[in-house]
Amino acid sequence: MRKFSIEKGIVLPLDRANVDTDYIIPKQFLKSIRRTGFGVNLFDEHRYLDKGQPDADNSQRLLNSNFVLNQPRYRGASVLLARDNFGCGSSREHAPWALEDYGFRALLAPSFADIFSNNCFKNGLLPIVLDREVISGLFDAVETNEGYELEVNLFEQSIIKPDGSLISFEVDEFNKHCLLNGLDDIALTLEDAGRISAFEARWSKQTPWNFNASELG
Repeated sequence: MRKFSIEKGIVLPLDRANVDTDYIIPKQFLKSIRRTGFGVNLFDEHRYLDKGQPDADNSQRLLNSNFVLNQPRYRGASVLLARDNFGCGSSREHAPWALEDYGFRALLAPSFADIFSNNCFKNGLLPIVLDREVISGLFDAVETNEGYELEVNLFEQSIIKPDGSLISFEVDEFNKHCLLNGLDDIALTLEDAGRISAFEARWSKQTPWNFNASELG
């Protein structure tokens, strides 16, 4: 998992509440569990004018020029601005995979679905909850200022606006630690690899039948 410390990038506004995980990555793409390659199908049903299929040549598909992701002013965006209840619906981990693979690192919204939020933290994305008034103000700023950028600082738990003013945000200390150090569940477990090995060695002597039937003889 990629570490997250500071991310400065263009903000993409997705002005829609209750964006569910099927909106983020449609169900036909859930056949793969490889974690990568989903970025080209992010928001697929709204991004393209035809129905996408796994392993299709997306370079030949017709883009929906009216969809915000396809507008030139937001090209290369790494901060996603959204409305209430972002990531609701199913618990598919493919949703944060697609967002991260596209290039997003930070998500700003008044609220996130709990499972989606947890999946984001486990996949290198930082979901930040801000007051609705703050989110609305950011939507206004993005609309009126092309190339609007924000700097998200996880160390300081702050967002720096172009004028230098700060927006503070809260984040769970455990999730903050994991993001700063790039630790997913597997990496966290491996931090205790020595203790785990010592326990297994000790336990195998006490209960050899749990490890190798040949040791019973």
